[in-house]
Amino acid sequence: MYQNFIRVVDMVNVIISQYEIPEMGDLYLLPQKGNVAFGTGKDQWGFSLTRFAQIFADKFKIERSKMMQKLWGDNFFDKEKKCWTTNEISASGKQLKRTFVEFIMDPIIKMCRAVIEGDKPQVEKMLKAVDVQIKKEEQELVGKQLLKVIMSRWLNAADIILEMMVLHLPSPKVA
Repeated sequence: MYQNFIRVVDMVNVIISQYEIPEMGDLYLLPQKGNVAFGTGKDQWGFSLTRFAQIFADKFKIERSKMMQKLWGDNFFDKEKKCWTTNEISASGKQLKRTFVEFIMDPIIKMCRAVIEGDKPQVEKMLKAVDVQIKKEEQELVGKQLLKVIMSRWLNAADIILEMMVLHLPSPKVA
């Protein structure tokens, strides 16, 4: 998935470079700048690195902007040494996961699998961890219907798009 995301972002940036006008400013898309969102419009959920960077910046006690840089590219977290590295092999010789995969994609995939497989105890545990509540009648849903409810509450696409508009688009007066 990560490699596909890189390829898509790069292709869009190539198109942008072909039609670039200096007066429009920097239009290049860089996930670590927070101007790229990943998700699904059909199921109404999505995310940018900004959301996860804030969560993990608090956990690791580093600035959000630095965390955003660590969540994209060839960055890895060595749990054994408890340090960030650009080397994909740990000190003990184990293969490390990219931080984007470990801190973003793995939790999303874990949530999706738990919901689809109907693992209620795991879903409840994960909902508590991400601070998402679902209504009593929604708890009766199963499979894709329940997944859509949970994911759209946890990673609401409208919130991400609005955040990106506020942070990255000029005001109407300036535009």
